[in-house]
Amino acid sequence: MLLQGKNAVITGCLKGIGRSTLGVFTREGANVWACCQCSDPSLESYISDLSYQHNVWIKPIYFDLCDHTQIKNAANEIHKNKNQIDILVNIAGMTDDSLFHMTSMDKMKLVFEINFFSPMLFTQYISKYMIRQKFGVIINISSISAIDGNPGQFSYTSSKAAMLGATKTLAKELSGFGIRVNALAPGVIQTEMIEGMPDDIFESFMRKSDLKHAGKPEEVAEVIAFLSSDLASYITGQIIRVDGGIG
Repeated sequence: MLLQGKNAVITGCLKGIGRSTLGVFTREGANVWACCQCSDPSLESYISDLSYQHNVWIKPIYFDLCDHTQIKNAANEIHKNKNQIDILVNIAGMTDDSLFHMTSMDKMKLVFEINFFSPMLFTQYISKYMIRQKFGVIINISSISAIDGNPGQFSYTSSKAAMLGATKTLAKELSGFGIRVNALAPGVIQTEMIEGMPDDIFESFMRKSDLKHAGKPEEVAEVIAFLSSDLASYITGQIIRVDGGIG
């Protein structure tokens, strides 16, 4: 198993890529602090099943990414367990579909708060523990739109582009402490984020795709697991596209 005995912090576990990553990580032997905004009966049942099936522990951690006090308390709760923290995966985020001139500053600030500032605050707290350990892996989730641009998603693409710059810089700053930092740039993935995508835009992406279909959350999660494992021990500061060959 790729992650046997590893302890991982994963945000955004309630649904989509985060939920799939929780499943893949536990299947590969990792214990997980499963972070999400609020409790949910289906998630709790899923966690119970995963723990039993794979003989790992999963600890739900609930906090709001808009509340910096809750973020700090969540990091303290994780550290309070006195278990080493091997992996941090920043997945939680939000999308926003609006043209630049139709985007209010308040909405832009909210998107950046959820997609960039709060994950970076959480990373500050968690990475301090990794620095003391002299090892760790951090994986950030960006988007191909941050690389290619996407009309009508100014706030989203800008916030995800900031995550790419942060990944490159953190990889250099933390390498001396044995910490690797990489990012994934998923393409069109079958999650709630694309449910409202107009058919013509979806079809346009599929025409550009070599594989001609949307990806599954599990396919992104598998790459996250690989980058988090010792098999990727010489990979840091990289942006990995998981997009079916779009572009």
